[in-house]
Amino acid sequence: MLNPRYLLAALGLAFTASLTAQTPAAPKVTFPAPSPTATLKQRIGVTDIELVYSRPGMKGRSIFGGIEAYGRVWRTGANNATRITFSTPIKVQGAALEAGTYELFSIPQKDEWTIIFQKAAKQWGAYTYDQKNDVARVTVKPVALPTAVETLTIDFGDIRDDSATLNITWEKTRVPVKLELDLASTLVPQIEAAVASTDKKSAGFYFSAAGFYYDHNLDQKKALAWINEATAGDKPAFYMVHLKAKILAKLGNKSEAIAAANQSKTLAIAAEGPQSPFIRQNDDLVASLK
Repeated sequence: MLNPRYLLAALGLAFTASLTAQTPAAPKVTFPAPSPTATLKQRIGVTDIELVYSRPGMKGRSIFGGIEAYGRVWRTGANNATRITFSTPIKVQGAALEAGTYELFSIPQKDEWTIIFQKAAKQWGAYTYDQKNDVARVTVKPVALPTAVETLTIDFGDIRDDSATLNITWEKTRVPVKLELDLASTLVPQIEAAVASTDKKSAGFYFSAAGFYYDHNLDQKKALAWINEATAGDKPAFYMVHLKAKILAKLGNKSEAIAAANQSKTLAIAAEGPQSPFIRQNDDLVASLK
């Protein structure tokens, strides 16, 4: 015969299990991050850049010279050290960096910041930062802002095909870091090889190649030969003829440049009407050559 005490214990366990089975699980609660993570992707020329950082807010605090003391290494964000990836070699304030992923640290000062790039090590904060692991260190002059920026913002501005500015902005401070790309050494061999190939090239290709050489002050005679290919035929695009006018002007062929500009203007009016911005652009080019 079963001992009454064991019987009661068994009944108790069964009752508890029944209650547990009938009790719903507590609802999941997701709380907002104090410093939410942001991922920014930007293409500059032919270089892809990815930036991952956490964005703290001022929240009534004094930032630089306050919670981020002057002269102390900062993770340039919150939580994990800010991470930046370049798909090609790049120059940062004149310092060369190979393609790869780096952690972005900084040392704020009132009149000058030190910007630091280390090979990525997935560091939390700057607590294990070691200067011997620096890949590059550059100095930058901060810019005072008239209005406070509540949330740390890192973004790209002044974007051209071979340069840009990485801006670190928070409180009343913006730190502009110059980025430069040696785009010509990458693209020129590719352009020359494509031109030399027997494959059929489009007018768009010749236009882009001529435009690149024009913008980067490369061989303007080659640029002219390519824009002539792009504008061959009886219906050239007005914007391509405008580039031809600019290349002729750079070569010093004023009369031919004026003729091309006037042709581009006529074509622009036919294609876009009297509101076409190319009317003014061609008129300005002609005026500059007289």
